Amino acid sequence: MPPPITSNMLFYGDNLAIMREYLASASVDLVYLDPPFNSQRNYNVLFKDERGADSESQITAFLDTWHWDAAAERTYRELTTNQHIPERVGRMIGAMREFIGSNQMMAYLVMMAIRLTELHRVLKPTGSLYLHCDPVASHYLKMLLDTVFGPEQFRNEIIWQRTNAKGLAFTRFASNHDTIFYYTKSDRWTWNTQYTAHDPKYLEDFYRFTDEQTGRRYSLDNLANPNKNRPNLTYEFLGVTRVWRWTKERMQAAYDAGLIVQSQPGTVPRFKRFLDEQEGNPIGDTWTDIRPLQSQAAEALGYPTQKPLALLERIIQTSSNVGDVVLDPFCGCGTTIAAAHQLGRTWIGIDITHLSIALQKYRLDAMFPGMAFAVVGEPQDVGAAAQLARDDRYQFQWWALSLVKARPLGGETGSKTGKKGRDQGIDGVITFIDDTTDKPKRVLVQVKSGKISSRDIRDLVGTLEREHAALGVFITLEAPTRDMTTEAVSAGFYHSPGWGREYPRLQILTIDALLGGASIHMPPPFGTFRQASRADQSSGEQAGLDV
Repeated sequence: MPPPITSNMLFYGDNLAIMREYLASASVDLVYLDPPFNSQRNYNVLFKDERGADSESQITAFLDTWHWDAAAERTYRELTTNQHIPERVGRMIGAMREFIGSNQMMAYLVMMAIRLTELHRVLKPTGSLYLHCDPVASHYLKMLLDTVFGPEQFRNEIIWQRTNAKGLAFTRFASNHDTIFYYTKSDRWTWNTQYTAHDPKYLEDFYRFTDEQTGRRYSLDNLANPNKNRPNLTYEFLGVTRVWRWTKERMQAAYDAGLIVQSQPGTVPRFKRFLDEQEGNPIGDTWTDIRPLQSQAAEALGYPTQKPLALLERIIQTSSNVGDVVLDPFCGCGTTIAAAHQLGRTWIGIDITHLSIALQKYRLDAMFPGMAFAVVGEPQDVGAAAQLARDDRYQFQWWALSLVKARPLGGETGSKTGKKGRDQGIDGVITFIDDTTDKPKRVLVQVKSGKISSRDIRDLVGTLEREHAALGVFITLEAPTRDMTTEAVSAGFYHSPGWGREYPRLQILTIDALLGGASIHMPPPFGTFRQASRADQSSGEQAGLDV
């Protein structure tokens, strides 16, 4: 069994395998997961039988679709036959398959069931789990959670209002919320009550008085005891006999401190309740005060399922303490780990695409310059890089682009498919601003994992001309030939008016050189991915990132 993780870790790979290999039992204080599921597809399609289909079982990039294939069948058999998995889980999965059939929905539930079992194992006895989902599969997921954690460990079904009501309102009520299921591992869990500010109208109505000496706002609260059968609390105070909330000694002390007011002789005394001593309204299970990210929001990174930092901060502050370990096994663009780091927690993030891992690294570097964390699962040498290229050339491409912080071609980082399309000789882009016009200029990046020749360089030069790009970078797994180097040198130089320097217009960088610390010779880049703001950990807020 591996030792508990005590430092920040980012893992590339299948979260099931990583949890089994790296995460010790009872080592995590808080789990948040937002597992991918394509709820926008036709509901009937999700229940279409897929027996015999030879489909891809793993998620690629942001394509959140599952299929019933050989991997799903193997996982189903493990859930129903493995003696290390609770027997109740196997029986529930068996019953679900009999009811639902062998289709995308069942494949999703099978993959979730085995991961929830592992998440339960790694949680500490005082740990909590928050599962973020939408109404398409939420009822099935709650059944799984009840089975894995026990129905008695259910704490809340949180409703998060994502948007105002819109869409399809002519045929049904518009869908505008997500569901977050909150479970604990035992009857003893970490809990820090969170509050929201009082409504201004409530303050105006109930905190109508101002202390003449201090200027503090206050309300007048009742001091009578609702329990009338309390002889020990029945006495006369300021000429009024009542069953009071406090002992006579405590009442007198509060009066001497100026905290009890009697408007005139004979009226019932009342207690001054100062506004600045009230914590606010305890947060309930319907969250309407945290708005979803808009495309123009400062923290938006272009990732389609990105959640606002405020949402994760609320969850982390509620169910963990400083120094605790927070795990996100589907960490996407890294909102959970960014929030955890900002709040002083140790974090573990896992994702199955190099594109996502790259985005998380850039985000952490932008928000917390110089912070230390380990990345596990990325190639560390040319041999491992070559193996990645043989396994999946798109994953290799995304990883290689991350070495130079280039944005993959195809729009924002949250491309719904993550697939390579008609790139016209461009795999990635880096932008920079180099003159007083503030017009961004581009560095075009091409990645090759196979055979290369001087023709590739000539083609890239032609692409630079066609796209009016400032610089070009050719990343290659193989060493360039002498002819390729000659073609690159012949492309000339880019003159930087902002920095007064010449940069080779076309640069060839090998994977070996990049792993050794080589970088592109260019003006300081901006806009590789939309930049995260630098975090101000002293105040818990974010400041603008200097560029």
